[in-house]
Amino acid sequence: MAIRALAPTGAVQGDVLREALGLYRHLHANPELSGAEAQTAEAFAARLRGSGFDVTTGVGGHGVVGRLTNGAGPTVLLRAELDALPVAEETGLPYASGAIARTDRAEVPVMHACGHDLHLAALAGAAAVLSADRKRWQGTLLAVGQPAEETLLGAAAMMDDGLYHRWGRPDVALAQHSAPLPAGMVAHGELMTAGSVTLEITIDGRGGHPAMPHLCVDPVVTAASIVTQLQTIRSQRIAPAEPAVLTVGHLSAGSRANVIADSATIGVTMRAYSAATLSQMRDAVERIVRAACTAAGTPGDPRIAVVAQAAINRPDPGVTAQVRAAHTDAFGAVRVGGWPPSLAAEDFPVFAADGVATGYWMLGSISPAQWRAVPGDVAAKLAHLPGNHSPRFAPHAALALPTGIQALVSAALSWIGKGPDKQRTPQTTRE
Repeated sequence: MAIRALAPTGAVQGDVLREALGLYRHLHANPELSGAEAQTAEAFAARLRGSGFDVTTGVGGHGVVGRLTNGAGPTVLLRAELDALPVAEETGLPYASGAIARTDRAEVPVMHACGHDLHLAALAGAAAVLSADRKRWQGTLLAVGQPAEETLLGAAAMMDDGLYHRWGRPDVALAQHSAPLPAGMVAHGELMTAGSVTLEITIDGRGGHPAMPHLCVDPVVTAASIVTQLQTIRSQRIAPAEPAVLTVGHLSAGSRANVIADSATIGVTMRAYSAATLSQMRDAVERIVRAACTAAGTPGDPRIAVVAQAAINRPDPGVTAQVRAAHTDAFGAVRVGGWPPSLAAEDFPVFAADGVATGYWMLGSISPAQWRAVPGDVAAKLAHLPGNHSPRFAPHAALALPTGIQALVSAALSWIGKGPDKQRTPQTTRE
């Protein structure tokens, strides 16, 4: 698929796609974890500067903000993410990551297993296209490279660093995310991702020698009991028809088998489509933890801290309608699908602060050959294809990247475009 509909000349078209693919492969081969995205940020910032944007780095951590003003008009914010995941890549790609990072716990492999490298490259490409063809639009573009999305902390950090005060409140904030759909497609929905709360629970014990357990309070036994009881929250406390999940993703205690540990730590993530359900689950977690610690006689109360949370990602209906219409014009109806709600979580809703209307869509990433090779209906295919956070996650960049560029360009032009690019501005529904 070409992007000739986007670029004013063939030379610009070729340069945009070639440079975007080069950036994608570079970022994929050199991923950085949340909060450590210094080189990723600089690579993205350099592309924006090359497209004529006024660029600031170090916003809310390693965040990048590029601004391009082209006369009076609306301000459109386009966001992509900088960070990668602690996953060991198994794709076999020639540009596969071999990166290792040091965390506070251990050395871990690092991989772009969620498509953030694809998102950044698409945004850099869209910025280049729009900068090269300024006759088609009027207004201001804000290209935002957000840090620490995987920890759900980066969007809030950028806002706390004055994003809307320093660069102005945008009229609309737009973002896209790769998904295990056929590359070349985009998909829209009323509810895109779930709300999420992540807790870190610390249980104090009384360490000692395993030959004298009666003189100790073993936090491992208490933690194991808690982990088992937490599974009853989803199965017995939440209505069966209510979409929700609870996952214990981290459990650590001690360092040797012949030492009773002094403490244990449990990491719990809850996700749901309802804020009330999330609150109900969190209350149940706290009751179970406190009751188990009381029963075990642990010294002191357990410490329960919220380490990350995300709001339900429900884009503005008017924005969704406008962007979907722009995408249908750009791609044809056959390549614009619907998106069922997902229990994945994302901190993009933070950009809805100050009443900013948001738009969000999914970007297909699976190669046509992969999609055809898996038998069954869409649900069966999704169950067997390597999706986000898989060590085998490998977007078909030759199709997904130009689609991602065009999706951002056409969405932005529906606000700031002139002539046929300009769509009717809908009535947004945010209060």
